[in-house]
Amino acid sequence: MSFEKLNLIKPLQKALDEEGYTIPTPIQQQAIPLILERKDVLGCAQTGTGKTAAYAVPILQILYEEKLSGNEKRTISSLVLTPTRELAVQINESFSSYGKYTGLRNVVVYGGVPQQRQTDKLRKGADILIATPGRLLDLMNQKYISLQHIKILVLDESDRMLDMGFINDIKKIIAVLPGKRQTLFFSATMPSSIIKLAGSILSNPVRVDISPEKPTVDAIKQGLYYVAKHNKKDLLIHLLQDKSIDSALVFTRTKHGADKVERFLNSAKIYAEAIHGNKSQNSRQRALNNFKAKKTRVLVATDIAARGIDVEELSHVINYEMPDQSENYIHRIGRTGRAGLGGVAISFCDAEEKLFLRDINKIIPKPIPVIQDNPFPVDEKTAGNYPKSTDESHTRKVRSSGEYRSSGEAKKNNNRWFGRKRNKDNQSKSKSYGRDKTRTN
Repeated sequence: MSFEKLNLIKPLQKALDEEGYTIPTPIQQQAIPLILERKDVLGCAQTGTGKTAAYAVPILQILYEEKLSGNEKRTISSLVLTPTRELAVQINESFSSYGKYTGLRNVVVYGGVPQQRQTDKLRKGADILIATPGRLLDLMNQKYISLQHIKILVLDESDRMLDMGFINDIKKIIAVLPGKRQTLFFSATMPSSIIKLAGSILSNPVRVDISPEKPTVDAIKQGLYYVAKHNKKDLLIHLLQDKSIDSALVFTRTKHGADKVERFLNSAKIYAEAIHGNKSQNSRQRALNNFKAKKTRVLVATDIAARGIDVEELSHVINYEMPDQSENYIHRIGRTGRAGLGGVAISFCDAEEKLFLRDINKIIPKPIPVIQDNPFPVDEKTAGNYPKSTDESHTRKVRSSGEYRSSGEAKKNNNRWFGRKRNKDNQSKSKSYGRDKTRTN
């Protein structure tokens, strides 16, 4: 099936032709006709399968056909909620590309930057609003945004919004929307919490399921290195010295870890930039733009920041640290192999991450193949350096970044939280901040 057979209006078809869109992906084939029929849709499709176009194209067509005359003031008719700044920017760019010949106007609002430029655009009027929940509520409270004319609501990356704790914000937003509206609910995974939320806001939805693993995972060449934690740095530098790795997205679990990887790669003359929640929005967008423009060869990211990273022909994804949630492995490697293209995903696994690996292997069609040609193999002597359990006494000796504390650090932290042990002499000299026990009433 081609896009021409989806009965799209000429302004949309022209824009899609210019973008090189000829054959719709499975989620687009199924969702677009349903949305054009004004049905509520519950869509489950993995990242990289074209979800944005699956709802953006029909929304643009519906609003174009219902567009008021140019003399009347624009009102926000469609709202797209999404969890991260990067994804909001990406979705806004998609609406701009697909709708450039429709005369419709889309605006994006998100936190982490001054609101002035966003409110200036809102004053000029908008048909479509793309927003992160926090900034949207803030601007609603300031009376910059009214949602009383919303005809179509989209919740994109719904699973991630719940993971990030946006459920209460979402409920507040939905509470002020018109009861009569079309609601589109898209998620990469469909846990029971998502199904429960969808049931409370959708009306007789049609469910569209595209296999969450097969479309992207099968197109990606995967590999796994078993490596000691202290050798991960050298292994990463060794791999990136291969000039055939045109671009690489490196994942860590923590912001601290991302900064650390950025520093040692730059010290090794491998130009890298990090992107995570502690970076300013301008810094994050600049790093992402540099990566897309091939000015930066390596981008280091945490899972949340990476949700909006959509880079054409990204050659490699490297899991420097294994994700602690198995579903995030699918999201991570889905940054390469976009729209069915090939790619390579390499993972580093140390002894403490084997439980994470076990969970990941349960949700993909077959276990990640182990790479035997390993310049830093794990031998018995190395394996003996790892703790055999992760009980309380062990975890207190480990930083949140995963590095071991020195005995001095551990002792200092213990004193900080539980106080120094006092001997009898110190006790007699200590100050009393409570009732004087010798006092008589």
